[in-house]
Amino acid sequence: MNLTISGHHLEVTPALREYVTSKLERITRHFDQVVDVKVLLTVEKQKEKEKRQRAECNVHVKGSDLFVESTHSDLYAAVDELVDKLDRMVVRHKDRTQDHHAGVRRATLQAASTAA
Repeated sequence: MNLTISGHHLEVTPALREYVTSKLERITRHFDQVVDVKVLLTVEKQKEKEKRQRAECNVHVKGSDLFVESTHSDLYAAVDELVDKLDRMVVRHKDRTQDHHAGVRRATLQAASTAA
């Protein structure tokens, strides 16, 4: 898995990089066919203080690309929310790509081979 963490209007500190990396391990635990992950952390220049911190993630998995974004007043909370959304999206993608009828096909093939 290739991981790229970049910042826009902020410097990505080693602590922030470690935090994002540890959170993204949850994604690879659910789905091991992740090819590339790009995370962009941004501080938006808005006049109001709420929801200025933004986290975006673009994940390239086998078969498609997944994009998730999250905004919050705290960057760590935005990363937490981002990983929660991404986790749900990856699990949903995995369920869609899995072959749910494999057990039925095996049973049918075994029944056909024993009858023959």
